[in-house]
Amino acid sequence: MGKKETETGSDKQQTSGVIRTIAILETLSRHQSINLESLAKETKLPKATLLRFLSTLVSLGYVYRDPSDLYSLTLKMFSVGSHGLEHIDLIHVANPIAQRLCDELGETVHMGVKEDNEAVYVLKKESSFTIRMYSRVGKTIPLYCTAIGKIMLSDLSEEELKKYLEAIHLKPFTPNTIQDPQKLNEELKQIRKQGWASDNEEHEMGTLCLGAPIRDYTGKVVAAMSVSWPLFRFNPEEQKRITCSITDACEGLSRLLGWTNV
Repeated sequence: MGKKETETGSDKQQTSGVIRTIAILETLSRHQSINLESLAKETKLPKATLLRFLSTLVSLGYVYRDPSDLYSLTLKMFSVGSHGLEHIDLIHVANPIAQRLCDELGETVHMGVKEDNEAVYVLKKESSFTIRMYSRVGKTIPLYCTAIGKIMLSDLSEEELKKYLEAIHLKPFTPNTIQDPQKLNEELKQIRKQGWASDNEEHEMGTLCLGAPIRDYTGKVVAAMSVSWPLFRFNPEEQKRITCSITDACEGLSRLLGWTNV
């Protein structure tokens, strides 16, 4: 019994050490350099404890301590991260998450990426219903009137969005398609605020889509995932639950890509 208690205590101590190390590294990543006192305040660690962890990280080459006693991350941290990114295949990582979302909501799931002034489907999970949305991997879709596309636009800078609007024509696909740049801008602001986008018969009549962003380790939107319904199968009273499921799935995938939502 005593041995088990000792092992449990050791495990907890090791876990605590890992958590503290990660907290220190994440805090250092937000600063070009920082002194011990400021780092202690941000990590909420006692200076003596913090100094012990920092000494280890310095000796391992992950942290640099300059002559003025300022601490910063070294490029070794970047090297480790970049090697990890080489092994991440977005579609491979997204595949089980998209399937779970499809199983949960029962409808077709798409993942798309931005390609020039359009988006292209790179992953699709088919609804089990007989009546389905026609689409295929490789199909291109407009940005301004689709849930996936609006997510991509919402991540652009003002200058990038201006260039996009100058380069394309807001062609009406349905009576619901947004054709006013100002109205599109207002909707993009709302998308940034709420974290998800909708396409309510804006690209295809009789079809509603809800989508959310997928971010990489820098916070940049690298893809978006959406779920599509024939309008007659969509229950507006379920929209809040549905959008939560979609955003949760996309945030989970984003975390696998290194996004920390800091």
